[in-house]
Amino acid sequence: MFSRSDFIRQSLFTFGGLALHKYLPARFYHDHSMYTISQLSELFRQRKLSPVEITQACLQRIRELNPTLNAFITVTTEQALRQATDAEKEIKSGKGRGPLHGVPIALKDLVDTAGIKTTAASGVYQNRIPDEDAAIVKQLKKAGAVIVGKTNMHEFALGATSAVSFFGAVHNPWNPDYVSGGSSGGSAVAVATGMCYAAIGSDTGGSIRIPASCCGVVGLKPTHGLISTRGLIPMSKSFDHAGPICSTVEDTAIVLNSLVNEDLSAAAIKMKDYKNVLSNINPKVGVVSNAENSEEVVDAFKAVQELFHSQGWQMTNKDLPVVPDSGIELRNTEIQSFHKPLVEKYKELYQPATVERLINTMHINKAVNAIDYIHQVDVMNEDRQKISAQLFHDCDVLILPTATTATVTIAEANAKAPLAMSLKNTLPFNYYGLPALTVPCGFAKNGLPLGLQIVGPRWGEDIVLAVGHYYEQHTQWHLKHPA
Repeated sequence: MFSRSDFIRQSLFTFGGLALHKYLPARFYHDHSMYTISQLSELFRQRKLSPVEITQACLQRIRELNPTLNAFITVTTEQALRQATDAEKEIKSGKGRGPLHGVPIALKDLVDTAGIKTTAASGVYQNRIPDEDAAIVKQLKKAGAVIVGKTNMHEFALGATSAVSFFGAVHNPWNPDYVSGGSSGGSAVAVATGMCYAAIGSDTGGSIRIPASCCGVVGLKPTHGLISTRGLIPMSKSFDHAGPICSTVEDTAIVLNSLVNEDLSAAAIKMKDYKNVLSNINPKVGVVSNAENSEEVVDAFKAVQELFHSQGWQMTNKDLPVVPDSGIELRNTEIQSFHKPLVEKYKELYQPATVERLINTMHINKAVNAIDYIHQVDVMNEDRQKISAQLFHDCDVLILPTATTATVTIAEANAKAPLAMSLKNTLPFNYYGLPALTVPCGFAKNGLPLGLQIVGPRWGEDIVLAVGHYYEQHTQWHLKHPA
């Protein structure tokens, strides 16, 4: 547990002191999970480590920890070792493909993988084996990443705790009695514990950011459309985003650049220069003032503001616009269109809590005809342009807590239903389609991590990553790991 005064003291670490951490040679680390992707890539290139030994270490860690944490549904041992062997041969022969080449990565189990089960953590799809890889899997394979497995999640992504799954609840690595956050809970746990170096999640209302916050890692929901969701089992097409969960902002940028839609290469080029963005501006931060957060979350957030203020950054209060009812109707209509036929046919294969939520959604959501639906999509797209311009005309980024409260226990989650972790601070940015990053910013009284959310304008991933990286370099929360 850490107090605000501890936070301020640790925030005084200089950039140079923390930068040394990046360049420590391999012999200083007895635990492979301490490496970042950028460090691994350089060690592979120098032949001081091999993709095969790192993959074997990750697979061993999965064998040791997964029985307790339940982060993986499927572990692709044979495929991973084969991919690692191929990567090692290519790197040795001078045919390196970039920083992800040979790096172990996991996929949320709603990302289609050819010939490998993709279940969305549901009994409905317990034996589903896709014929084709999702678009992002093809891109990861092209980058030479090693796929170690498919991670557990909240069933069909319909909750924020990952306590509801056909394969059992995901457990938080800081304390297994607590939830991992959801719906990409297994992905966040896998990264936080060194079972892999990055994981792909999906985010329809906070499903990357909330588990990253709960587990003390970094998670990014990019601008809607920046990363393809083709081949992902949908929750709501208009709200769905795919993105990376990593241990640092730099690693997040590396993975993100490998996933960007090929027809948006200009955005990728812009992101590669994110570290230099702040040298050209005097940063202006919009502090979201109309969010409702618990007292300990507010205290941690005040410490964040004090840090930015101490660095001479300009601060201004901002009110976040409310998501219109038409937006919630649109999301519910898309959920209903996918699940109604499945519920009618396979109701007994869903988890009871999921069925209850779906029935409630169908009950409260009025029937929407095609004309109304198209109108709602048009309104949303207009809002995405308008709100982005409105929020960022006088600031570069917005900041607010990721989760409104400290992480809850699994028992509390089961009692309070799938949304025991509130989406109030995260869902609006799915409707607006804005890039939103979460980075570790402290600990709650229960000893579990808290997250800071940094939001930018449409296609503003570069400024979001830059501010997140700056924050990391002036704190050391991201260097803390569960026992």
